[in-house]
Amino acid sequence: MSYKTIQDTIHGSVKFSGPFLKLIDSPEMQRLRGIKQLGLTNLVFPGANHTRLEHSIGAYYVAEKMANQLELCKEEKYLVKAASLLHDLGHAPFSHTLEFIIKDKTEKDHMDVTQELIKGDTKIEEREHPTIPEILEDEGISPEKVADLIKEKPKNMKITDLNVHDGQKYFGEEKYLYQMIHGSLDVDQLDYLLRDSHYTGAAHGVIDLERLIQTVEIHNGDLVISKRGVPAVEGMLVARGLMYSSVYFHKTARIAELMLTKTVDDLKKLPKNTYEMTDREFLSFLEMQGDFQKEIVRRIKYRRLYKKSLTLSEDELADAKNIDIKGFGDVQSIRKLENKISKSMNISKKDVLIDIPHEDLKLSEPRLSKTGIKIIDGKKIAGLSKYSPLARALQRRPTHQYAMMIACPQKYRESLKEEARRVIMGV
Repeated sequence: MSYKTIQDTIHGSVKFSGPFLKLIDSPEMQRLRGIKQLGLTNLVFPGANHTRLEHSIGAYYVAEKMANQLELCKEEKYLVKAASLLHDLGHAPFSHTLEFIIKDKTEKDHMDVTQELIKGDTKIEEREHPTIPEILEDEGISPEKVADLIKEKPKNMKITDLNVHDGQKYFGEEKYLYQMIHGSLDVDQLDYLLRDSHYTGAAHGVIDLERLIQTVEIHNGDLVISKRGVPAVEGMLVARGLMYSSVYFHKTARIAELMLTKTVDDLKKLPKNTYEMTDREFLSFLEMQGDFQKEIVRRIKYRRLYKKSLTLSEDELADAKNIDIKGFGDVQSIRKLENKISKSMNISKKDVLIDIPHEDLKLSEPRLSKTGIKIIDGKKIAGLSKYSPLARALQRRPTHQYAMMIACPQKYRESLKEEARRVIMGV
């Protein structure tokens, strides 16, 4: 069987053969070369220029190692390896940066689009290469089963509510394949923590991948960790929490993302080929849409970013008289408050940006609150919190340092700070 070896910065030599070699050569996968893994975070961490393709290769490598450790059958190995390689196909340009606003406009997130690409419901029209489902089916891999592993399932959904396919244990009682893609210890985050830490230069994301892989097991259909792996799991949870607070939710990177997001929200409609575009192509498109878009693209290009004007904690917002924080956080409520503040200041509504990180986090990283890793100790099974006070503490640790941030151009920074507080707090 012919194969190719890709030299990965994080994992070394990664071998591709059979259907996976064909998949990685597909237009859908190759587009990911032009999608930065961390969006605009390179404006804060200059080395963060790695791409979704690199991460997909890494997730595939980790999935293969974990599948071998668990001694999965060939069909299950192929399913989880395909899902790990293809899991980011549906990302729009700039990865998670635009997800909140695109979800509002289209009612689809990147996982929905990924499923469509895998099943053939959406495809790049002009092509000489076989489609994703054609490649999978030619190798006896069910596109539907791969797609079912991609989407995060609702918390109240039971495993018996999932689609049932003959011959696949996972869709009955056993959940380990799904947990390898969407669990507290899945292959996606095991790669991105190592990769993002390396490229940003932040030491927080270093984890003991080998130890985690060596201690993973299957028990009664669930993915579990043996007791001897608890320190490695604790290390991963600490790394995850620190990377989110210090890198992924860095205030300056968030402001750049908010600036870009608002230009997209200002569009009457998205381009039809959004999911065929790279970061560079999307910026070129935006630059031609109007004066506001052109200004923001140039500001991003030369790093002339808006500045933080005001931050408010959850406790402060709980006392706010002019907003109901319980029902606040969707795009419409954010824009309404931005407009109210700008009108009070007599400035353009485009000069006020409001960040509600918790809402973005629920969409872009729903697994962050998960510390429900099961530990097997002999014949006993218990939650990680029983063995780790640190895990309990991490559940209470906030990922971001504020509940709301307001940003604006430098010239309005001080005056907006007081006026925004007055408008929100009603004092």
